[in-house]
Amino acid sequence: MTELLMPAGSLEKMKYAFQYGADACYLGLADFSLRALRKGELIDENNLKEAVDIANSFNKKVYCTFNIFAYDDDIKKLEEKIEIIKDACVHAVIISDFGIYRIIKKYFSDIDIHISTQTNILNSETVKFWRDLGASRVILARELSFKQIEKIRKEVPDIELEMFVHGAQCMAYSGRCLLSDYMTQGKRKANLGNCAQACRWSYKLIEETRPDESYEIIENEKGTHIMSTKDLCLIRYVKDLRDIGIDSFKIEGRTKSLYYVSTVAKTYRKVLDNEWDIDFAFGELKKAGNRGYTEGFFLGNNNSESYSYDISKGLAGADFLGVFLEDLGDDRFKLLIKNKINLNDKIEIITPNFSTVANVLKIVHEKKGEVYVANTNDEIIIEFACSDTNWKKEADYALARTLGIKE
Repeated sequence: MTELLMPAGSLEKMKYAFQYGADACYLGLADFSLRALRKGELIDENNLKEAVDIANSFNKKVYCTFNIFAYDDDIKKLEEKIEIIKDACVHAVIISDFGIYRIIKKYFSDIDIHISTQTNILNSETVKFWRDLGASRVILARELSFKQIEKIRKEVPDIELEMFVHGAQCMAYSGRCLLSDYMTQGKRKANLGNCAQACRWSYKLIEETRPDESYEIIENEKGTHIMSTKDLCLIRYVKDLRDIGIDSFKIEGRTKSLYYVSTVAKTYRKVLDNEWDIDFAFGELKKAGNRGYTEGFFLGNNNSESYSYDISKGLAGADFLGVFLEDLGDDRFKLLIKNKINLNDKIEIITPNFSTVANVLKIVHEKKGEVYVANTNDEIIIEFACSDTNWKKEADYALARTLGIKE
C-alpha cells in the first residue's frame, strides 16, 4: 500500500492530517529543518516525543527532518540534542548532509534513514549509492518525468522510493537556491530553513546607467513574478505511480494552514482509496490555497506555463471559515472563527469522511449575546440547520468553509 505522507507544522495539524487520511507525517526541529517555523504550537525538542506518542496512538508514523546544509556549529547542536531525539523514537529521519548522516549512523544503530530531495536524486546509480550506504528510502527530485521515475523503479527495486506529488515548488534545482541569501544580505538563508521566497517577489528591470529608472519587464503595473512557479499537482497520476511501485506520496506544506493540510490529505486519500473520481478531486484541491497548478517536469514538457506570472501568494478557491471546538447539543457548536461568518449564511461543513451544506440560524457571542456576525479569531456558538447529520459523527475534526469555488 502506497503511503500518503503529509506535513506537520504543529501538533494540531498533525492530528488533523492523520484524521483526514495521512499514513505518516514529516516534521522538523527548528535548528535542523528547511522550514524553521518560529510561531504557533510548534513541534520542537520539548514536544517531539509527544508528537511520536500521538502518531503511535493513531497507528501512524512520524519522520523527523534534518535536511539543512549543515555547518560545524549545526553538527555540534545536533550532538547536544541527540539524546532528546533518541528518546522520542521517531520512525525515520530525513537527511541531506553527509556529516549529519555520519552523526545519525554513529548514535542510531537501526533507525530508518530517508535521503532528502535536497540531494538531487535523478538517476538509478545515485539511488543504488544511497541504498548501499544503508538508506532505507530515497526522495526523488521533482525534476524527473514519469518515464524516468519508472526506469529508476525498475533498475532499483530493493529500496523505497518517495516523491512529491503536491504543493509549492522551488525555482531552483531541488531547492538548492542562494537567491534568498543574497537578497536579504545573508539574514534569510534558504538552506538553513529561513527562505524569504525571493522567487515570489515582483521584479522590474533597471538599466545600469539609469539606476533611478525602473522598467516593466511585461505590461503589468505590478512588475512580474518571473520566477514564481505554480504549485505541483499530480492527483491525476497517483494511481499510475502507485502501479509502478512508488512507496510514498509526499505533500509539501509545513507552513500551510490546518484547512490546507486537511483538505489536501482528504482529497488524495479518497482518490487512492477509489472513493472519488479525478475531476471531483481536482475541484476539491482548487478549494485549498494554490498559485495555479502544474505537472512540472512530470510529463516531460515543463515550460513557461508552469510559472505564475500574476500572483505570488497562494489563493484558495474556498475561504476557511472556522474550526469546530465543541458539540453543545441541539445543533449548537462552539467554533473558532477564521474568516467572517454572517447570520443566515450557507456554508459547507467538512469532516474526514463527510461534507454537507448548512444554514447559520443563530450566532451567540459569549459577552455580546446574539449577534449578526462572527468575526475572525472569535470563539462563537453557532446553531446550524442541515439535512445530512452524518458529519456529526466526526464533529471533533469538523471544519467550515464557503460554498463553491472562487476563480
